[in-house]
Amino acid sequence: MGNTESVSVQKRLSRFRPEERPVVEGVFDKLQGGGAPSGAPGKTPAGDTLTLEMLQSSMGSVAPESMVRRVYQCMCSIDPGLAAPPAAASGVGREQLVIFLADTLRGTAEERAPLVRAMAQRGAGPGTVVPCEQVAEFLEDLISTVVQIVVHRGRLQAWQPERMGDSSLGVKLLAEHLCSELKPSDQGCDDSCLEDWIFRTPQVSLYLEMLVSEGLDVSLSGQPAPTLLPPCRDTPWKDLRCLLDLPSLMFLAPQLPDSYSAPWRLVFSTQLHGESFSRMVTGLTKCGPTLLLIRDTKGHIFGGFASHAWELRPKFQGDSRCFLFTVFPRLRVYTATGYNEHFMYLNQNQQTMPNGLGMGGQHGYFGLWLDSDFGRGHSRARPRCTTYGSPQLSEEEDFRLDSVEVWAVGKPPEPQEGEEGQGKRSILDMDPEAQAMMEMTGKTLHSQGLREPEEDQEQ
Repeated sequence: MGNTESVSVQKRLSRFRPEERPVVEGVFDKLQGGGAPSGAPGKTPAGDTLTLEMLQSSMGSVAPESMVRRVYQCMCSIDPGLAAPPAAASGVGREQLVIFLADTLRGTAEERAPLVRAMAQRGAGPGTVVPCEQVAEFLEDLISTVVQIVVHRGRLQAWQPERMGDSSLGVKLLAEHLCSELKPSDQGCDDSCLEDWIFRTPQVSLYLEMLVSEGLDVSLSGQPAPTLLPPCRDTPWKDLRCLLDLPSLMFLAPQLPDSYSAPWRLVFSTQLHGESFSRMVTGLTKCGPTLLLIRDTKGHIFGGFASHAWELRPKFQGDSRCFLFTVFPRLRVYTATGYNEHFMYLNQNQQTMPNGLGMGGQHGYFGLWLDSDFGRGHSRARPRCTTYGSPQLSEEEDFRLDSVEVWAVGKPPEPQEGEEGQGKRSILDMDPEAQAMMEMTGKTLHSQGLREPEEDQEQ
């Protein structure tokens, strides 16, 4: 590349390490004809253009045709910054491709915004504003491509899409969720709106990078393929129809403290273990952080994340890392507001305290509640759950269960030998209900300090 025509391109290429630049510059030749040198028989001269068909041959295995057309339209719209533009030609020039690669793989939110606008617009018009519904359509194509990459490139981490929910529906729900973060003007989304959105919504940049690096086979040094799914362990897929689909899993996994690193293990399912509160409690306790998934008889899917192992006791537990969420009809997460610490509640076989599982709110008005007799629950939020700021999660305030799943999503707690208080028991430990009642009425627990000595202290 020579004089002034190389200024924009050289500026972009400087973002890559020296050993990466030949890879980026070589993409054009690879797309034109398998990497044959310029001037070779059957090879178009250097400086000619890429056609839609060339792009389709490279990206068609991982991207739907509509997404390939969006990429091509975007590349064609790029100003290559040439001092003397060549005569109009149909196709993508070498400079346009390099700028596209640099801005999608190493660009800022400001540089990626016009690319997203160009891919989202219908047709190749010069408009500077794109309606939100067109951004949503672009996102559906982009997410579909990412799901296809995960499946076709063997990155499922032992998840089995054919035994999960409908991914096409999940794609629409995830696209709607990402679009809900847009802050458009009355006219729609201009570049400043898209820049702000891309900056605040990292999934957009991540998915764009996957589209380009995988679709155009741009393998840069030291960049492992991104992980979008957590490992799945010990799941009896033959007998299970999971309540989640792949896009919903892609949405929920990064919300967890361990993100993608901790394996998911199914510890309870009504499909496998029946409708038993006691059996569910067995799955919830002693296995570390858990994700509770519920589908009511109206088809709504929702649940909660518990950051700690559940304990059977008539008092609130957990911490501010807990959250509530919905999967259908919308993908949303509702985190702690700081108003109170009513994160988790689990009780059974007590006479004076509520028996069941609750998250957020207060007794009788939980953000999410499952009764211990199983089959019934409620989500009461008028207008919002005080603990999590969530609205009503279920279709109806009082709902009936259709299916329940509990997934262990973190490292199980290790036994703490020698932990202070371990092995010592107060008389109140024999009746946690009595202890909870005394705490609620402000009574002093005098026997807390009068505990039985440990065996190794009895001489």
